[in-house]
Amino acid sequence: MSCRRSEALAYSLVTEINHAMARLVDIWDSIGIMEEQRVERMQTVKKHIDELLHSMIMEEEALKHRIKTDVITFQKQLDTLCLELGLELHKFEQDLTVLQMEKNLRCHVESLLKEKNERLRELSDLKKQDEDLCVTLCATPYYIPSGSVPSQTQLQELQEHVEKLVKEKVSREKVFSGLREDIRSLMNEMGHEPESSLERESICPDTDIFLLTHDNIKALKLLLSQLEMKKESLISARDKLKERATSLWNRLSCPEPEGEAFREAAMSTLSDDIRRWQGYVEHLEELQMAQLEEVIDKVRQELVVMWDKCMLGPDQREPFNVHFCDDHYTEELLALHDTELLRMKAFYEAAQPILEDLEKWKRNWALFQEFERKAADPNRFSNRGGSLLKESKDRAKVQKLLPKLEEDLRSLVEVWEKNQGTSFLVQGQRIMDYISSQWEEHRLQKDKEKNERMTKKTETSQFKTPTKRPLGLTYTTPTPNKIKKTANMLAPRTATVSSASSSSGSSSTTFLCVPGRPQLSAKRTKTTEASSGTRVPLQEFNSDKKPVPMSYSAFTTELSKKANTDAFLNSTVKDML
Repeated sequence: MSCRRSEALAYSLVTEINHAMARLVDIWDSIGIMEEQRVERMQTVKKHIDELLHSMIMEEEALKHRIKTDVITFQKQLDTLCLELGLELHKFEQDLTVLQMEKNLRCHVESLLKEKNERLRELSDLKKQDEDLCVTLCATPYYIPSGSVPSQTQLQELQEHVEKLVKEKVSREKVFSGLREDIRSLMNEMGHEPESSLERESICPDTDIFLLTHDNIKALKLLLSQLEMKKESLISARDKLKERATSLWNRLSCPEPEGEAFREAAMSTLSDDIRRWQGYVEHLEELQMAQLEEVIDKVRQELVVMWDKCMLGPDQREPFNVHFCDDHYTEELLALHDTELLRMKAFYEAAQPILEDLEKWKRNWALFQEFERKAADPNRFSNRGGSLLKESKDRAKVQKLLPKLEEDLRSLVEVWEKNQGTSFLVQGQRIMDYISSQWEEHRLQKDKEKNERMTKKTETSQFKTPTKRPLGLTYTTPTPNKIKKTANMLAPRTATVSSASSSSGSSSTTFLCVPGRPQLSAKRTKTTEASSGTRVPLQEFNSDKKPVPMSYSAFTTELSKKANTDAFLNSTVKDML
């Protein structure tokens, strides 16, 4: 359609030129211009038309050349931008005119230039943020070669890097603010004045004075730990002064209301509190010097209490006796007593678990001995109100607890001796030796009691005077040598009524046939007869033997061995016989 319009326009142009020339000819005819003049005028018209057309042709040729040049330039720019932006080279259709090619290239170049400028602007903003954050956090900036256009991937990674740094900054700012607040609080609590530049900067209200670096965080953490240790040291010093003041207060028997008011007085800082207690201790020490003899006597009383609590034997107390018995009261003597008292308190505090377990063992040991004593009492079978059952349960509980306590003590003492490099002594003995000696003493005491019972029974059976039987009463007394002593044979009993005043006229024993009472075997009777004869006491039998260390398990083993013999275990068997 456009081609037809241009052809019609060209045809119209030729027609108009022909009409114009015809009109000129008519004008020339009417004027009467001759042929030569017409030719000249025709040539002038032709010249004007040729110049105009030539000028137009030259302009259009220049336009064509410029468009081709732009096409080449834009093509080069487009290729460069594609390489810079990391894009594929753009390919156009082959049948496009030069003008269409120039227009397409120009549009693509403008689009890529816009994208390049946007990337560079985004890169500039992100790099500025990255540099500021890296300076604050002392971190390494994200590397992008200078002078190059970043790719979308690089911009994305840079964006993530910046976001990560922002989060790290927020986290470090929180840590910094927390550390500085804790440091400020500790300094205020202790009354500590900043000494170093770090301490001054840490409590400065300016938040930008610190770079949020790991080294600065470590420095603040170290400063905080040092201040915490100093606080603990101040608290320990204050508590020692309070303990010293309380001890002096008790020694001097000062009025209690005044001391309570002083102890409860509130101070602003730990340093002020320490200075106050230090002055108070100095005041009490001055009072103490005025009452030196009375104070030393009180310290000696405290020292004896601590010796008893720590269960020290005479040999362990002997080194200090020279000072303990010194009646020349001086400040040096008081200092020696205070040092010994502090040493004993420190020892008791360190050994308190062992001493508490040992005290618990001693309590259960006393209960065990009490149960042993009750077991030998024939009146215990009265069983009023279920007391015998309760006693049996308590006895079993103590018997189960004693070996456990001994084992726990053994473990604690082994750890103590390994850490301290010295033996743990109780009454001058090692704990397990002390426990073994208690068991051995208990065993010897039981042997002694048994021998006494055997001796007493022998004497009673040999020297008891027989009495006459009342008239009218008949009873039968079996003679031991007339009884056939056969294993597992029951001794015969008479079914006669015994008088309350009946007595034994020989070494044999008379039994009443009481319904419900079990009969004793001949073996038991033989044992009774043998026990009434000559028997060597255990103390004399073992007199040449040294005591063997014993524990509860060894004691129960020995007890089980004796139960398989004909010996009496306690007085209840004797009563049954």
